[in-house]
Amino acid sequence: MALTGKQFTITAGSHEATIVEVGAGLRRYTAEGAEVTFAYGEDELPPWACGSVLVPWPNRLRDGRYRFHDHDYQVPITEPATNSANHGLARWVRWRLVGREEASVTLACEVVPQSGWPFELDVFVTYSVDADLGLSVTAGARNRGQGAVPFGMGFHPYLSPRGARLDDLLLTVPAAQHLLVDDQQVPVGAEPVDGTPYDFRTGRKLGEQRLDDGFAAVDSPGVVEVRGPNGGARLHYDESFRFLQVFTKDDLTGGRPGVAVEPMTCPANALNSGEGVIVLEPGESWSGLWGIRPV
Repeated sequence: MALTGKQFTITAGSHEATIVEVGAGLRRYTAEGAEVTFAYGEDELPPWACGSVLVPWPNRLRDGRYRFHDHDYQVPITEPATNSANHGLARWVRWRLVGREEASVTLACEVVPQSGWPFELDVFVTYSVDADLGLSVTAGARNRGQGAVPFGMGFHPYLSPRGARLDDLLLTVPAAQHLLVDDQQVPVGAEPVDGTPYDFRTGRKLGEQRLDDGFAAVDSPGVVEVRGPNGGARLHYDESFRFLQVFTKDDLTGGRPGVAVEPMTCPANALNSGEGVIVLEPGESWSGLWGIRPV
């Protein structure tokens, strides 16, 4: 069996995507035989959170600690370099298959009560491909417990540079604010992007600039685009996602570069700051939609 468990491949026209059982991540998405998102092999673990689902919080949680309804909680540290709990609790569990057709697959996960997370949350993700519209991802969550649940969700796809160097990529990000961070990579404020190296609203080349940066005041719904000499990809998201993280990596794996464009409902450390946190009361649900298509 592949390191990421069962593999679910969906197709429509020339569009093909493979979703994995472990973490319900997107392992590959191609159109007309070309990579639209960065692909990794069945015998690999997802490099740098490639294609991962980030729930019940995206990005970093400072020191793995947070406070909710006058109670303090501690979850395990998963990124020792920043002493953070990074990208939630569902990346390394097997999601269950709840629906499958030729062009779509739905996986679900129970984020069960555990040390530092005494809540009950059901989550599902549906991936579908369309010959004209490309890849669409519908996500949802429901509070199945007896008390309120603080919640956030994000996704970590890497858009393929189609063989180009990062220096040659044109990046467009519809965000008016850039998040300022401390030495733990946790937001401590925001600045307007006007006149800074983080203004990608009208699209510009990366050149030597590299990013691991959060953005706020984004167009919502909105579109992020990565384009190189050989084409690229466009990621769209609905109003459920109000924050973006962009992460560039010259050598994601095998010497190939990638650009992660992460739609998120909240920024890093949101369970502490409260920024963008969704609180689901018992029986309440949330849903969001994003997708990718080739350029």
